[in-house]
Amino acid sequence: MKPVKETKGRIYLDHAATTPLDPEVRTGMERVAEAFGNPSSVHAEGRRARQVLDEARERLAALLKARPKEVVFTSGGSEADALALIGTALARGRGHLVSTQVEHSAVLESLKLLQKLGFEVTLLPPDRFGLVYPEQVAEALRPDTILVSVMAANNEIGTLYPVEEIARLCRERGVVFHTDFVQAATELSVPEGPHLLSLSAHKFYGPKGVGALLVRGVELFPLIPGRQERGLRGGTPNPALAYGMALALEKARREDLSRILRLRQALEEGLLAVEGVELNGHPKRRLAKLVNVTVRGADGEALLMAMDLLGVAVSSGSACSAGSLEPSHVLLAIGRTREEARASLRFSLGRYTTLEEVKEAVNRFRQAVEMARL
Repeated sequence: MKPVKETKGRIYLDHAATTPLDPEVRTGMERVAEAFGNPSSVHAEGRRARQVLDEARERLAALLKARPKEVVFTSGGSEADALALIGTALARGRGHLVSTQVEHSAVLESLKLLQKLGFEVTLLPPDRFGLVYPEQVAEALRPDTILVSVMAANNEIGTLYPVEEIARLCRERGVVFHTDFVQAATELSVPEGPHLLSLSAHKFYGPKGVGALLVRGVELFPLIPGRQERGLRGGTPNPALAYGMALALEKARREDLSRILRLRQALEEGLLAVEGVELNGHPKRRLAKLVNVTVRGADGEALLMAMDLLGVAVSSGSACSAGSLEPSHVLLAIGRTREEARASLRFSLGRYTTLEEVKEAVNRFRQAVEMARL
């Protein structure tokens, strides 16, 4: 790769990793930040903090078509995933779990831990678009299956999954169903049927450090002992973060996706016009904000570095794998070679992305490809 000077005028296209805090959300959080008391305390300061926390829970529950008592606040999506899987398994004591090869690392690492504890796990392979089908889940179910976990939208390639169909299947078989809804929260309607659903505020312009798990009629063993959150998640909650999460999701649910779709079309056309660039994920059944491409013949590390030096923030996979030189497990699962997986980039659009930025990002991508192929 030839040396290149860093470009001014940076373009942020990594919204699947995290989003900036919305100014209206920040203002709302500052408004309730004075409620500094412990929500578990009975004095006036504690009652004020409890009021803020209760309001956040009620507003979030309304958006999720749930009851307030079904919303459990966590530190983020990863903890919500872990509580769903590990909490369900430990409450049962033993059994079999079903998931997919393309889940977020929070799910896959939780399953690895459960395997060490003696639980059996089946990971379903996707097709070349990253899809997993209800029929695969049905075939994998056993008499001792206690839980199925299938994400709503893939965080690396954007492919959408038939979670409502899988949820119905699981309910018919008496199996707990969990879905990681972290990437889908800004685009999809809340699915009907899941017993457990994970969210993370910083994926929809809310604060970092707060997430939630929707729990419907499922017994969970708490990972953090304590009396808070109905005994499912110990530790003093942060009312301001919870409140910010509710505000952020309310605003995100009101957004029109047509603008993002137009931007994605322009971005995708520009990227795929470059020779040797191929799309990953389903061509239609995927998130509006996300485009993942493989650049044949490019050095993956050089490609990512060139994009950064040219002033475009993108990623080579999940944000939770940042710093790792290992190729994406998702791209390997859909049939990419290790070299192809390394030479792949994820572009993800956001609320503040403009068409001018998209066009300029495509121009800089062309330069990065030339550098990474030398």
